[in-house]
Amino acid sequence: MKQKIHFISGLPRSGSTLLGALLRQNPVFHAGMSSPVGGLVNRLLEAMSENNEFSVFITPEQKRALTLTIFSTFYEAQGDKEVIFDTNRLWCSKLSLIQDLFPDSKVICCVRNVAWIMDSVERLVRKNTFEVSRLFNNSGERSTVYTRTEALSQGGRLVGFAYNALKEAFYSEYSSSLLLVDYDILAQAPDKTLSLIYQFLGEEPFEHDFENVEYQADEFDNRLNTKGLHTVRSKVEFQPRQTVLPPDLFAKYDGLSFWTNPSNSLANVIVAQANPPEVNEVRS
Repeated sequence: MKQKIHFISGLPRSGSTLLGALLRQNPVFHAGMSSPVGGLVNRLLEAMSENNEFSVFITPEQKRALTLTIFSTFYEAQGDKEVIFDTNRLWCSKLSLIQDLFPDSKVICCVRNVAWIMDSVERLVRKNTFEVSRLFNNSGERSTVYTRTEALSQGGRLVGFAYNALKEAFYSEYSSSLLLVDYDILAQAPDKTLSLIYQFLGEEPFEHDFENVEYQADEFDNRLNTKGLHTVRSKVEFQPRQTVLPPDLFAKYDGLSFWTNPSNSLANVIVAQANPPEVNEVRS
């Protein structure tokens, strides 16, 4: 693959689509919402595993080359771009693979207080009141805000999987390749935050337009019967609000931000301190 590649991962409803929309303003960058590359890689790995009787004929070198082909083929159309950002929440669970394929790549992990993630999803569900959201598997899961949040928090689901994958990455031996970006900081100070991201990536600074950000994926969101899931407002700004979650439910998810206590990790984080926010390189 001739372009440099980095990854955007982390938690849902935490600014990954916004970050992609901002990065793509730079003419040498390609970025967007979640791509199918991660899923294709997973399928290929499964096909080459011992579950396939013909896997004995595939050498480790061939497995690596075939996996690289997915990236190079998918992004061949972006040949005019120098840097690719591929977005997928599963990348946090694939750091060893990323380090093998692209040892110089970085992973930007978008994070947010989990209670506000649940609040954000719940608002979308209520906004699409006449639609049956495909974020949930059955009427039992959809029935109340308690069953909806419980379903989302399960280990293989939208929030639960991403949270567990992020935690795995944060405490892994590859954590120094991570930069965690808090959604609130990105929304409150986008210019300073983007500057720090560029610094982390080793890229030349670029002047972004935070008043006119454009991104939407209506067709994808409509397939999930959850309109607005990947719509980005044109102006980047922080909008404080009251939660729609019951107090006990908000409290249940409010204390799960493990990244605010970054001991035993080499991860980099953009944290809310004095202005401007800064990247702290954490050492155990």
